[in-house]
Amino acid sequence: MKAKRALAAGAMAVGAWLACIAVASAQTSAPPAPATADKGQHRISDQDIDLMRKDIRSQKKQLIAQNLKLTDAEATKFWPIYDQYTAELVKINDKKYAVIQQYADRYGTLTDEEATKLMRQWMDVDIAATQLRAKYLPIVSQAIGGGKGATFAQLDRRVASQVPLVQSQ
Repeated sequence: MKAKRALAAGAMAVGAWLACIAVASAQTSAPPAPATADKGQHRISDQDIDLMRKDIRSQKKQLIAQNLKLTDAEATKFWPIYDQYTAELVKINDKKYAVIQQYADRYGTLTDEEATKLMRQWMDVDIAATQLRAKYLPIVSQAIGGGKGATFAQLDRRVASQVPLVQSQ
């Protein structure tokens, strides 16, 4: 129960941070003209996105370490695999954060077509992340056992962010 509360609190904190940045940026700025995005200016700066991503990864690793009770021998096997998995996931999540950036830039002004396109891109990222998890489940399970491998998969899957609902015209 304690592990679930810690995981939920961490996930909510990360989700709240992302949601606050997106909503606050959207509410404090006028909708950008299409040329604004072309100039590389965003409602959420690339630096803020990078800092947020690093923070999410750090919190996620801490939550996994707290809730996945590993022996020293298991930890020696697990963490290099985890780091490799995370490196692959970062590449997938590059696409997700590009979608978040587009969403923040267009918050409150999305057409139906744009909203559908962004959600399709988001789903494609989810599919790729799920495929990566499926690839790593047997690798992790072989290293630390099936039960702990399944626990890792659960923890990894549950640490997710939430973004405000689409606001279209």
